[in-house]
Amino acid sequence: MSDDQVLTGPGARTRRALLAGAGAVGASVALAACGADDDGGAPSTAPTSGGPGVTDVPDAGGGNRDSAAAPLARTTDIPVGGGAIFAERGVVVTQPSPGEFKGFDLICTHKGCPVSNIDGGTINCTCHGSQFAITDGAVKKGPATRPLAPKQIKVNGDQIMLG
Repeated sequence: MSDDQVLTGPGARTRRALLAGAGAVGASVALAACGADDDGGAPSTAPTSGGPGVTDVPDAGGGNRDSAAAPLARTTDIPVGGGAIFAERGVVVTQPSPGEFKGFDLICTHKGCPVSNIDGGTINCTCHGSQFAITDGAVKKGPATRPLAPKQIKVNGDQIMLG
């Protein structure tokens, strides 16, 4: 009898099979806990950093996040010299100067982490410290070497929408 076997007989299993099964159950429980969403998917309205205008702003369309036609925000939600992250829609919207709105992909070009805040004129990825300009998505500080991809947005009155 090898060390990997437990008692023999009907329904006997190896120690390795029992441990693998227990590990799979533990991993399932851990993954389920990580995926739990206690607030039912409600967006965070808390600032993502201490900087001005750095928020994951709830959409201005009354909660219709799945529709591409639903507004992202109102123009007044995006501070001049700052911006907002719309994680559910995959976009960062900035307002570098009054009335000028820019859209960027929220995925950092370094290792694929989502950017996490906007502060001091830069869009910041806290995974590895990359910073991007709010004006054009250009790299201001690495390790990223490529700019954030632009995202088409449009302003219709006081509503900002994905374009």
